[in-house]
Amino acid sequence: MANSAQESRTTRPRRDLGAMRTMMAADRTLMAWIRTALSLLSFGFAIYKILQEVEQSGKLLPNQNSPRNVGLIFGIAGTAAMVMGTIEYWQTLHELRQDNHFRQFRPAFIMALVMSVSGLVLIVGMLTNFL
Repeated sequence: MANSAQESRTTRPRRDLGAMRTMMAADRTLMAWIRTALSLLSFGFAIYKILQEVEQSGKLLPNQNSPRNVGLIFGIAGTAAMVMGTIEYWQTLHELRQDNHFRQFRPAFIMALVMSVSGLVLIVGMLTNFL
């Protein structure tokens, strides 16, 4: 009986727990980047729409393009944060994949790509006054 338990331990491939912890830490870091980017993008869009409504109600703003400029600043900051976080994650993933096998398209990475594209769409929408 003890012999079969010992054999099952040796036949199972050992997992590199350090690499798994590093991957999970990289996932958590990317999710923090996603939260930061989402906050900046949401805040930028909200300010853009609020100032646009204030401008349309007839109140004077210091600059005619204030709603667009303020929204763009936050939109660009959120998109830049998302792109930087995604690049950092991709580099970590690339280094870990040299010695270990991990799925390339993990859920956090897919969400980061969606957020990056959403940020670009938001910026283009503000620039073209489409939103």
